[in-house]
Amino acid sequence: MSVLDATAPFSTQIREASQAQHTEAENSTFMSDLLSGRLGVSAYRRYTEQLWFVYRALEGVTDTLAGDPVAAPFLRPELFRTSALERDLDHLHEGADWRSSLRPLPATETYAARVLEVANGWPGGYVAHHYTRYLGDLSGGQVIRSIAEKTWGFEHKGDGVRFYVFDGIANPASFKREYRALLDAVPVDAPERLRIVDECRRAFALNTALFADLATATR
Repeated sequence: MSVLDATAPFSTQIREASQAQHTEAENSTFMSDLLSGRLGVSAYRRYTEQLWFVYRALEGVTDTLAGDPVAAPFLRPELFRTSALERDLDHLHEGADWRSSLRPLPATETYAARVLEVANGWPGGYVAHHYTRYLGDLSGGQVIRSIAEKTWGFEHKGDGVRFYVFDGIANPASFKREYRALLDAVPVDAPERLRIVDECRRAFALNTALFADLATATR
C-alpha cells in the first residue's frame, strides 16, 4: 500500500499518488496514435464502443449505491454518460443495430467486472473508479473532443462527441472543485483512504490495459 501525506487534502493525495499511472495511461501508444491522427475514425469508434461497456457498469449500479454514505454523494446525474455514448454510437454506426453485435475486448471485460465487483462490495473502491473516469472526462476528455472534431469533422459538441459534452454542468471548473471537496470529506478512516488510492492506481492500470488491447485490435 501507499504512504500518504496526512497533512494534504484527500483529493491531493489521490492525484499525487496516482500521477505515474495516470501519465502512463495518457501516453499509451493507442491514445498517442489516435490523437495524432495516425489512426482513422474506425479506431475512435472502437474506443467509444469499449467505453460503453465501462460506463454501463459504472452507471448500472447507482440504485444499489444510492443510500451508501461513501458513494452516494458522487452519484450526480449530470455526470452520467451512457445515453450520450449510445447517441454517439448511433451516429458512428450510421443508425445500424450495433448493440446486437458489439463485444467487449478482454481488457474491457476485466475493467467492467472490477467496477461491478467494488460497486457490490466496496463503495470506497467504486469512488476510486468514479473519480478516475469522470474527472478525466471533464478535463483531458475535452482535448479528445476538440481533436476528434477537427480530425474527423464531427459537428462542434454534436453527435459523435456527445460523450464529452456535459450539458448539465454550466461551470466545469467549479464542478471539479465541488467534486474534490466531496473527496476531501469522504467519511472513511486513514487505512481506507490508502485502499482507495491504491484502487485509483488499479483503475488507471485497467485503462492502460484497455488501450493496449485497442492498439492490437486496430493494427
